Amino acid sequence: MRRTALLVSTALLTALLPFAVARAADNDPPPVPVDRFEGEVPFASQPAEGIFTWGGDSDDPPALRLAARSDAPEGAKVLAGTYDISAYGGFTHDYAADAPAHDWSSHQGIRFWWDGQDNGRKIAFEIKDGGADGEASELWTTSFTDDFTGWKQIEIPFTDFVYRTDYQPVGGIDHVLGLTQMWGYALTLPVGVKGEFAMDDVELYGRADQSLRASVTTDSTVHPVREGGTATVKVTLATTGSAPVDDPVTVHYETATTGTATPGKDYTPVSGTLTFPAGTASGATRTITVPTLKDRSAETAETIPLKLTVTGAKPPAETPQIVIDAHGLPYLDAKLPVRKRVADLLSRMSLAEKVGQMTQAERGAVGEGADVTTYDLGSLLSGGGSTPTPNTPAAWARMIDGFQLRARATRLQIPLIYGVDAVHGHNNLAGATIMPHNIGLGATRDPQLAERTGAVTASEVRATGIPWDFAPCLCVSRDERWGRAYESFGEDPALVQSMETIIQGLQGAPNGRDLKDDDKVLATAKHFVGDGGTEYGSSTTGTYTIDQGVTRVTRQQLEAVHLAPYRTAVDRGIGTVMPSYSSLDILGDGQGPVRMHARGDMINGVLKGRMGFDGFVISDWNAIDQLPGDYPAHVRTAVDAGVDMMMVPYGYKDFSATLADEVEAGRVSEKRIDDAVSRILTQKFRLGLFEHPYADTTGASRIGSAAHRAVARQAAAESQVLLKNAHGVLPLRKNQKVYVAGSNADDLGNQTGGWTITWQGASGTHTQGTTILDAMRKDGDVTYSKDASAPTAGYDVGVVVVGETPYAEGVGDVGNGHDLQLSAADQAAVDKVCAAMRCAVLIVSGRPQLIGDRLGRIDALVASWLPGTEGDGVADVLYGKRPFTGRLPVTWPRSEAQLPINVGDASYDPQFPYGWGLTTGTKVPSGGAATLKALGSAAAAAERAGAEATGRALVTKARLIVQEKVGQGITATIAKPFADADHLSLTGRYGAAVQKLTEAYRAG
Repeated sequence: MRRTALLVSTALLTALLPFAVARAADNDPPPVPVDRFEGEVPFASQPAEGIFTWGGDSDDPPALRLAARSDAPEGAKVLAGTYDISAYGGFTHDYAADAPAHDWSSHQGIRFWWDGQDNGRKIAFEIKDGGADGEASELWTTSFTDDFTGWKQIEIPFTDFVYRTDYQPVGGIDHVLGLTQMWGYALTLPVGVKGEFAMDDVELYGRADQSLRASVTTDSTVHPVREGGTATVKVTLATTGSAPVDDPVTVHYETATTGTATPGKDYTPVSGTLTFPAGTASGATRTITVPTLKDRSAETAETIPLKLTVTGAKPPAETPQIVIDAHGLPYLDAKLPVRKRVADLLSRMSLAEKVGQMTQAERGAVGEGADVTTYDLGSLLSGGGSTPTPNTPAAWARMIDGFQLRARATRLQIPLIYGVDAVHGHNNLAGATIMPHNIGLGATRDPQLAERTGAVTASEVRATGIPWDFAPCLCVSRDERWGRAYESFGEDPALVQSMETIIQGLQGAPNGRDLKDDDKVLATAKHFVGDGGTEYGSSTTGTYTIDQGVTRVTRQQLEAVHLAPYRTAVDRGIGTVMPSYSSLDILGDGQGPVRMHARGDMINGVLKGRMGFDGFVISDWNAIDQLPGDYPAHVRTAVDAGVDMMMVPYGYKDFSATLADEVEAGRVSEKRIDDAVSRILTQKFRLGLFEHPYADTTGASRIGSAAHRAVARQAAAESQVLLKNAHGVLPLRKNQKVYVAGSNADDLGNQTGGWTITWQGASGTHTQGTTILDAMRKDGDVTYSKDASAPTAGYDVGVVVVGETPYAEGVGDVGNGHDLQLSAADQAAVDKVCAAMRCAVLIVSGRPQLIGDRLGRIDALVASWLPGTEGDGVADVLYGKRPFTGRLPVTWPRSEAQLPINVGDASYDPQFPYGWGLTTGTKVPSGGAATLKALGSAAAAAERAGAEATGRALVTKARLIVQEKVGQGITATIAKPFADADHLSLTGRYGAAVQKLTEAYRAG
């Protein structure tokens, strides 16, 4: 009775309302209701079926209600609401997650009644296809325009929906609108206007035609072929659910004359018809061949569009093109010197092509990549968490090869250079080897190991088709309140310089000869310059407190602290440099704070001029938008300051058009453009991209391999810094009963930190690795209670693993939802375990945590930093398989009030000084002051002889003597010379380092 009443009501309205659509044909299936809005679907969210709102800010979700309306198109009520959205907002109807998905495949489309307000705004309507549930499905979208008044039935055929490229909750599934597993729909309401809406009677309508479930695709949109060769285009018939087609499908093809190739001269025109008879199975293929003709002239690439007219199925989204490869031109000759190839290519480029080379877009913004060709894009990137689906090495390689194929359709066929933030391993890739973050590598004091970690990273990155890494970060972190502190090797420029061996691990030889190899990538020194020195409270970016703020320094401080690592990087042949978001205020120069992307004195003058940097400068993500003035001023300022390529992830169209306008108007010189493009092309030639643009996956089997993980395991072990070890609690013995507690003992996400799989990282298990707890279980008798709620009696020792949860960049700034205190749960776990037994506390964090009030109750304290995926490395030192050898890369403060506190400060009284680190594997030399005197003489001799290894070993012995005497009685008179000694040792002044350690010994 209810259903009959509904249909009668709809029929009457169809006849009466002026905007009603005609009745469905007799052979159409009856409409299937989705929402009647009479109360049959509750306001609820997953996993229950229901309607719920969402938005970008707390005030963005609309207000919904079921409203009684006498003019309701169906029944007595409608869904009504009000909205005032500044970011984004809307509402969703999801089916129940614990019930089967719905099958919409027999219908033509979805329709609903909308109460028009005639505001001219577009309203996005999306449907949810496949996946695990409504919030883990694939989103397909279209829109309608509210340009009418009163009720109107909006009909949307399923053929109108397109795959969303700007956002997918699971990164996309199969990019096919299957319709057999549907989870509901969602509407996105207009932004920037206060309004109200009403809708009613959402239902599926009509009979699905074959073109909805059958489609014709080609094996590629671009088909390169050498001049004189024959291009082969494979045409495939595919159906939803792999069912055979009921009716014939025909594909008429012909070579169109709208391309740049000339018929009869460059190719032989072809035409014909392919037929897939009724009953043809999904996956059937046919082949079209297009012969090209050879002449003797050198030429740029030429295109031949292949027009396809499809009957009975959905046609390909794009017209496929045959591309006759460029040939015979000097820039294509690999035997010529790079500079000659660059000069030749540059001479052939139009302004639009040059601007394209200076433009970098995000992969998510270009969809399947057509804009790579349209805008002659020179580069793409994956931001943090921007990955293909599935997130596998093969999928990465296929994706990047697809984008490179688009570049083959451009006139000059300049390959793309694809970049990622692989800052501690190939961290966007699930299953990759994740190294300790840089702060942990700085704690190792092992430059050779740093180089090996870089080599592993480069190998895994290049094996997925990526030739460019936005790493290493050469910031000198001077304030642990900074959310990027863990990206720094340490607070001492000498330490940062010593760890720049990682550049050779990434790039190979300083002259760039190894860049073309299948296990090397172009590296990036970032963030030029002074990003680690920003003042707390100086940031003006959102809620950030220190990141992207202002660095105020004298010229001498700038040179000694922040510029020093870049001199080393340039000497090591770094290929690219990225400026900082932050501003630089050089005291006394009269300029005040100036954004680094605008500081031509530093980029052009110091980096490229004085230092002789011959690579190219890449901007940070949308960084030019933070410059003063209008958008043309942003572009002009950054380009003139020396930024060669702009990372404009979603604004690449505006950037390229604006830069071209600025050049044509004479406000940016063509000479500057040519300089930028020459620098970019030089690196592309050095990388061998012109000869080998596609992924070389021969090294893919080594991704996450035992050999690579062994390097990460060693790095994790060497990064562990033993700060205190009373009663010889560490190393643990296999026969001890160990009680393990704490939030970070069994959490791979916390252990790997930010920049892991996603930009911010996440707690939990999101990639492959071994937690600290799992590693300890391999070595000893372990009982685990995360919150220490299990009984504590009967154990020999406790290990409490505490610390931070993941964050990245300014999101992690202290004062932006973060502090340096352990959580209440972690504090409780430490207190309970350490009161019940001897205990060791491991702090897994990106920066020091304040534990001074608990230090007396803790027997052993370890700074574990963020050790990466290989928790075995931590267990190795806990159980004595390897000695503790790590040393503090930053000063460990007593309180937040001391910050910033750094080696070299006039006033210096930390909890643990820079360079502090006990050992469990080396016997401390005896003899006290007499031994120190002998070590000092020997160290001075080693310094004069240039015997670095000997000098460092002598300083280490002296350091162990001091640490044993001092114990936990660290005072300011001990801490300052002790920290100074570590800096002196890093700069090769071994005799002076031992003298400082002797001073600390006497003060103790």
